[in-house]
Amino acid sequence: MKALERRLSGRREASLEELEEVQSELATLSLRELTSLLGRTSASRGAKILRLLPPERSAALFDTLTAAHQADLIRALGDDKVVNYFGAIGAEDRVALLDHLPVEIAERLVRQLDEDDQRVTSVVLGYRKGTVGRRMSPKVPNVTPEMTVREVVGLLHDHVDELETIYTIPVVDADRSVCGVLRLRSLFRAADDDRVAEMMEDASVFHAGDDLEDSARWLLSSGRLAVPVVDDDNRLIGIFTYDEAHDVAEGANSEDSARMGASEALRTPYLSTPVLRLVRSRIVWLLVLALSAILTVQVLDIFQATLEQVVVLSLFIPLLTGTGGNTGNQAATTVTRALALNDVRKSDILSVLWRELRVGMLLGTVLGSLGFLLATAFFGLGIGTVIGATLLIICTISATVGGMMPIIAKAVGADPAVFSNPFISTFCDATGLVVYFLIAKSVLGI
Repeated sequence: MKALERRLSGRREASLEELEEVQSELATLSLRELTSLLGRTSASRGAKILRLLPPERSAALFDTLTAAHQADLIRALGDDKVVNYFGAIGAEDRVALLDHLPVEIAERLVRQLDEDDQRVTSVVLGYRKGTVGRRMSPKVPNVTPEMTVREVVGLLHDHVDELETIYTIPVVDADRSVCGVLRLRSLFRAADDDRVAEMMEDASVFHAGDDLEDSARWLLSSGRLAVPVVDDDNRLIGIFTYDEAHDVAEGANSEDSARMGASEALRTPYLSTPVLRLVRSRIVWLLVLALSAILTVQVLDIFQATLEQVVVLSLFIPLLTGTGGNTGNQAATTVTRALALNDVRKSDILSVLWRELRVGMLLGTVLGSLGFLLATAFFGLGIGTVIGATLLIICTISATVGGMMPIIAKAVGADPAVFSNPFISTFCDATGLVVYFLIAKSVLGI
């Protein structure tokens, strides 16, 4: 496959014979290998690969990609062929793709769908971003408790290509209110004349306006393959599947990880992401952190006279700022993860504060005692006392602030990851230095 990558990356226009050779090589690759190939090349070369594949295989390959990657390829293709790809994916994936496209391209693609696809796409587009309704599949079979197994199997057989899933089937009454779910395993076990009412199970449902990420994580942890989605009147409007929940959770985890590392999530494979987009994903955060770091410089400037009197204090600055930042980051990462898993809620803020306060004090006691012993052994009792006391206080403050910030962010509607590692490190650096020099002045009398 590496030879194929090199051939595709050639700058000169390929001859007809070379294109035929590439086409033959592409035909030997599995769908997984083709997906990997697209992830390792630019959008323009990826578009070339899609054009060289047979229509059905090309559409199947397109469906395996993330919405952002699909959007890049659509821009690169720039022809009517994209309508075939757009129509071949599910309504929920179609809407996710539209969110990454310019308005004029999105409108053109929707207009060229057939009437039925336009209708189901409009249903999903009607819900705001970040809700279950925005990622549900509106195509579900109309199964009622009075139906027999034979009737249900016939219905599924007639519409199997249209449905998002047949493994979990919502059961509705005359008002389309969900009264249960029917699992495929139960359907296979039953006799042809058995009624759905005899084998359906109690149903958990999502409302269309429910938070998308919270719902996705609940579905993944529940062991279910799908959950029915209802409107405000509790009428069935769609189904939210395990694979959609997995995509949502994976995207949220990638975003949180990127923001904890002071950048934005790429949403496309690294090697297929343009260099300018890589720069844009990092430059804003670097500028913000550079401005935040000025606080640390200002603190050092204020206490410059203290440093000049006891130069040895400067040796411990990296140790103290690093310890404070790491302690805060550990707490923030733990609480952010707990928020994502719904182990912690906004109402638990006091419980988290009390817990992290105790954790910070215990960590500070251990590290402060060790710092006191080592600093005293090499620099005397005064310096040892300063280092030990500073570590105790810094760890306590950092753990408490680190645990609180993600919950505060959640309460004001911000992303907890934004308030995590980069900002906490800067805050702890500045605060830690203030604590350090105030203790030093008090203990050493300078």
